[in-house]
Amino acid sequence: MTSLDNTIAPPAYRHAELLIRGGTVMTPGGAERIDVACSNGRIVALGDLHGSWNADTLLDATGLHVLPGVIDSQVHFREPGLVHKENLEAGTRGAVLGGVTAIFEMPNTTPLTLTTADLQAKLEAAAGRAWCDHAFYIGGSAINAEQLALLEQLPGCAGVKVFMGSSFGDLLADEDTVLRKILRHGKRRLAVHAEDEARLRERKALVQTSGDVCQHPHWRDVQSALQATQRIVHLAAETGRRLHVLHVTTAEEMAFLAMHKDRITVEVTPHHLTMHAPDCYQRLGSLAQMNPPVREKHHQEALWQAICEGVVDVIGSDHAPHTLAEKTRPYPESPSGMTGVQTLLPLMLDHVNAGRLSLQRLVDLTSAGPARIFGIAGKGRIALGYDADFSMVDLQARRVIRNDWIASVSGWTPYDGHAVTGWPIHTVLRGQPVVLDEQLLGKPAGKAIHFLDAHSDPNVGID
Repeated sequence: MTSLDNTIAPPAYRHAELLIRGGTVMTPGGAERIDVACSNGRIVALGDLHGSWNADTLLDATGLHVLPGVIDSQVHFREPGLVHKENLEAGTRGAVLGGVTAIFEMPNTTPLTLTTADLQAKLEAAAGRAWCDHAFYIGGSAINAEQLALLEQLPGCAGVKVFMGSSFGDLLADEDTVLRKILRHGKRRLAVHAEDEARLRERKALVQTSGDVCQHPHWRDVQSALQATQRIVHLAAETGRRLHVLHVTTAEEMAFLAMHKDRITVEVTPHHLTMHAPDCYQRLGSLAQMNPPVREKHHQEALWQAICEGVVDVIGSDHAPHTLAEKTRPYPESPSGMTGVQTLLPLMLDHVNAGRLSLQRLVDLTSAGPARIFGIAGKGRIALGYDADFSMVDLQARRVIRNDWIASVSGWTPYDGHAVTGWPIHTVLRGQPVVLDEQLLGKPAGKAIHFLDAHSDPNVGID
């Protein structure tokens, strides 16, 4: 039976296009049993609206929690150039099936996203094909550093992404002179992949002939991550730039970053919170291979402690698929990366069920947090005037994640067979249900995300 009903009410009633009733709504003030009215893509009323509002569409949320739409601020959808692994349509379809209503996509495509034309090509490719709202990072590089202050202000630009390691060619920025130039050109928060490229090159010989993926965190060791993180944080302090450090994996980095929260925000990923070495490599082989690596359990425990202590600001999936054929190449020729956008919310709801974090904290990490630190306009909270984006979840629903549920072109997940408690049931994008009772609805209607003007507002992106 559908959860949608059409209603016809007396003319005296106030009218909405969508009315959500019966759910527990996660507002900025906490969980409340209230109704939500939506029109023109925005939230227009909150409270007990029974008897005073009618709507074109009534969505019954009885038994569900209504969360602000999840924002995944780190995905790799591989288009253009690598669409045999993933594309914008399939990636965003997986996003909405997993309760994600907005994504930031990364610049390591073919061609790289380094210019105005590159960004515009991605926006045009997403038009009419993306199921959720979207923005695209510009890559920070030696060849475009002096243009970054202008590039980061382009409509649909999520900001600038820097790869200090785990990249190549024009997208690799591993020298201090280049990093300083990038940091000095622009005002928005700069996202960084922090691994020390020189150390990684030196240490690759340790695993070159072993063929043992269990050695992945030994090659890309704690020092390679800590060294790069310390270096970029000090350069940011020198140049006065704000940073967002992506996919932090080590206890040592968390201890260091906790002392620099005046300028630095921190991301962790579901796979680093859910998997640990050596178990994941023994079970999954190279399907568990990511950069930076999944590490030993004491590092995972440090990430959870950092969430509890407020050091972590955002959870991003780092969705980075490869085909199964590519992943089964002999290590270390096997590429690093896994699917993640569709499983982000189910995995984190399961952690909520296990008592590792509260639902309110999850909302902060996946909606309010990314909206706040990146200066996203009109998203991230259930409040009057905000976009009517909702991830509607059943905290008691038990499901088993399966490969055949995954929308990605790559068609697999490292969590195949993994049981979870907590599941996305409906996804609403700007007042329009796009997933109803776990089934896709309608046509792709994603739009480019709008950002507050970082030049006119010096507080944008400051926590």
